[in-house]
Amino acid sequence: MERKLTFSVGEYYHIYNRGVEKRDIFTQQKDWARFHRLLYLANSTNSFIFRDLENKTFDKIERGKILVAIGAYVLMPNHFHILAKEINNNGLSMFMEKLTTGYSMYFNKKYERVGPLFQGRFKAQHVDDDDYLKYLYAYIHLNPVKLIDPAWKEVGIKDKEKASRYIKKYHYSSYNDYCGVIREEAAILTKSEYPDYFSKTQSLTMYINDETTEGGPL
Repeated sequence: MERKLTFSVGEYYHIYNRGVEKRDIFTQQKDWARFHRLLYLANSTNSFIFRDLENKTFDKIERGKILVAIGAYVLMPNHFHILAKEINNNGLSMFMEKLTTGYSMYFNKKYERVGPLFQGRFKAQHVDDDDYLKYLYAYIHLNPVKLIDPAWKEVGIKDKEKASRYIKKYHYSSYNDYCGVIREEAAILTKSEYPDYFSKTQSLTMYINDETTEGGPL
């Protein structure tokens, strides 16, 4: 099926997808780590062989030019969200093909399965105003709250302090990269391609109290 949305250089997009039949796409810690690392490796004009780079730190890897600027992301047990800005023509499609194909091949081989891992081609929404961009920053980073408070999107967060603690401990999200935590994965982001408020240390509390974080595609 042809995608109705046309990607354009300089524009922001909310990218997401989930496992086919809503199945978990991460079942062991190594799976989460693999996809997390692929977010960095696949965002490159260069081709790569994962096994040659899996033990190298990000600063020792020559990626060439990046395809997209990632501003936020989260990995959940059966789906993922990425906020990305297209940098090179067709860069977003190239990045997602490298990311999802690479991970699917790894997953199918490891678990001895065949067929698609993801629910069709990746989904995309154009982020066409600043309010929506701020909303997605909050929505993506608050997604893990669903694991401890399943109804938060519909009725709000019951225990805000507990949610804040949980988000800060959740490794497979870009939230801590906006909170002053020093970690290698911060290199996945290209904050310079986003508004100034993305580059500042953020407080989760301000977003927990924002009613606009309710709802969302997944």
